[in-house]
Amino acid sequence: MATNLKTAPRNTPRAGAERVDARDKVRGATRYAADDARAGLLHAALVPSRIARGTVTVIDTAAAQRVRGVRQVFTHENVGAFDTGGFLMGGGFGFQSFYPLRSPQVAYRGQTVAMVVADTLEAAREAAALVAVTYEAALFVATIDAPDAQPLAQTALLQQPMFADRRAGDAEAALQGAAFTVDATYELPTQHQNPMEIIATVAEWSADGVLTVREPTQNAEGVRHGLTKQLGIEPAKVRVLSPTVGGGFGQKNSLQSHTALVAMAARTLGQPVKLVLSRSQLFHNASFRPASRHHVRLGADRNGKLTAAIHEIDQQTSQHDLFPSSGTEITSRLYGIGNFLGRERLVRTDVQTPGYMRAPFEHPAAFAFESAVDEMAYALGRDPVAFRLANDAAVDPISGKPFSSRHLAECLAKGSTAFGWARRTMAPGSMRAADGSLIGWGVAAGAYKAAIAPAVAKVRLNTNGTVRVAVGGHEMGQGIRTAIALTVARTLGAPMAAVEIVLGDTTAAPQHLTAGSWGTATALPPVQEAAQRLMEDLRQNAGAATAAGDANGATAVALLRASGRPFAEAESRMRAPGQPEQVFGRLTGGLPAAAGPVYPDFVAFSFIAHFVEVRIEPTTRRIRVPRVLSVADCGTVASPRTARSQVEGGVVWGIGAALREASEVDARYGGFLNADLAEYVLPVAADIGRIDVDFVGKPDTRLNAMGVKGLGEVAMVGVAPAIVNAVFHATGKRLRRLPLRLEDLLES
Repeated sequence: MATNLKTAPRNTPRAGAERVDARDKVRGATRYAADDARAGLLHAALVPSRIARGTVTVIDTAAAQRVRGVRQVFTHENVGAFDTGGFLMGGGFGFQSFYPLRSPQVAYRGQTVAMVVADTLEAAREAAALVAVTYEAALFVATIDAPDAQPLAQTALLQQPMFADRRAGDAEAALQGAAFTVDATYELPTQHQNPMEIIATVAEWSADGVLTVREPTQNAEGVRHGLTKQLGIEPAKVRVLSPTVGGGFGQKNSLQSHTALVAMAARTLGQPVKLVLSRSQLFHNASFRPASRHHVRLGADRNGKLTAAIHEIDQQTSQHDLFPSSGTEITSRLYGIGNFLGRERLVRTDVQTPGYMRAPFEHPAAFAFESAVDEMAYALGRDPVAFRLANDAAVDPISGKPFSSRHLAECLAKGSTAFGWARRTMAPGSMRAADGSLIGWGVAAGAYKAAIAPAVAKVRLNTNGTVRVAVGGHEMGQGIRTAIALTVARTLGAPMAAVEIVLGDTTAAPQHLTAGSWGTATALPPVQEAAQRLMEDLRQNAGAATAAGDANGATAVALLRASGRPFAEAESRMRAPGQPEQVFGRLTGGLPAAAGPVYPDFVAFSFIAHFVEVRIEPTTRRIRVPRVLSVADCGTVASPRTARSQVEGGVVWGIGAALREASEVDARYGGFLNADLAEYVLPVAADIGRIDVDFVGKPDTRLNAMGVKGLGEVAMVGVAPAIVNAVFHATGKRLRRLPLRLEDLLES
């Protein structure tokens, strides 16, 4: 039976206070590191390796040195000794442990083999093109499918408990006894973050030997301490400033390989030096989402109960680092499956070390697992939403602990009602539009750990009514400044415009890495507590002229003026449940110190449900996504406007991941072939239809006093499988490789 459907006009309200930085951003007033154009600034350009693995044997810089304006060409022969900054996941500070120019070794194509510094950018680039390099090339492994690629068990390589297999019950035995089974393999490509604000570094030294680095980073403290290690100087002699990141998505979450080189050049030449990576260099000199392959096996009984699940993952890493996989962290918790086995393997390839790209493991894992769950629902003849609801979890299947809060069922129920799921017909190919397009409706669930890091917040109120807030955190476009301003304004009775927020400044407050969707849950509770302490102090010291009743109802600035003091300030230090006081040592030392999702008394996740409509042109098989509805369980919604924006952005990312994005690996020479925005295909405005967003909005006060959980990353998790499941509903064809291609649907 064919059903004709029309999409209703969009009328979703955009509630919440205006973003505090919105006007500056749209006017171009917000300044980034790459905008620095002061007089006396020198410019750097990198020389990339043309081989994928080997050694530099000869490097001729004579022609480059003759270019007018060139100050120096730095190579491994003359840059001087400097230490490694280490690998973030190996106790260090960098996105990888390999730092170019420390030796003639070449570890991957596009690696820096020289850096030119000149008076102008044009001269630096011209000279960089003239550096002649001779190599001794070696054999290399380009992909996880290469003949020499060797998948190795993660548990054997990384023997910490957090990287162990995830087990509950006896999944193998339960699978053998299941009445219904699904056995499928899913493939995802390498992908690259492409923030509008490219990675850039400006380094300068003061007369008293203090290094100031301006760099868009999600981890100012890690950059600071990484540089002190590399350069052998005291932490007090390094200041890192990152007030605005301009989009990081995980790519800017640690020390970059070039930062120390820029700092060393500035010291040698006695002038500030600026380096802005090109788009191609961003593809080859920064982290990316690794390629992965997922083997999912599910078992269910005749009543529609999932009885077993085995999720095995092969994930790409580099030759010099082990970038761990943790995709089964969420798939083991999506449903109440009593028998679960999650195993992960790493495959070494000759690339820079992969890293964290928005929902780094969770997006691929959810694509595989939620696609398989949909396949099981159809094998059982069950409605996909009803099937998921019937298999909801009451407690964490892995640890047996309760969830701090879990409202995934409510996300599914609210979403199905708002989407009109009851009008969906079950049979694939049974729904068509008036123009003959095939219509598919798909659903998928997502989860992401609710993590918290230690933080120190400082709030200062002045008699002129201004409030200064300093806290560990980085503004990456997610709206953390707005959420902080809202929190302070509500507590102190101050206008949001009066709140000055200092982020990404290592001299203002310790700056923990902002990633993993823990920014809001980390920064807001201590900010609120500091503001509350300040308010209580003012009420107690308002003076005899202020009656108690007036003090309780007065604004903070009125109380301050009544007290006769020029200012008032308060500080709060907070850490995650179960963390010892010593964790603040890691915070001030620039090391990751986040906790979760497993805490002493509970397990904490954010959840989401996505409902997607696709329309497929019957001849060309072009896929369109005219409508998406997402319902999130992220605890208290601290800033409705920016929260909605986060989910909309995550959905756009999911559409890109499902239908557009893939970094094409050059198996002949290494590196990536489509390393620019002309050929790395991203969704544009014309690809995006209506996106409706709703929230459960129930505080998770077990996790923290404000009841907030992360949102930015869970927003993407599950979008891709919802699209793929919708494509199956429209066509009857199961596609198990991303991104979806027209030829996949055109094949018989």
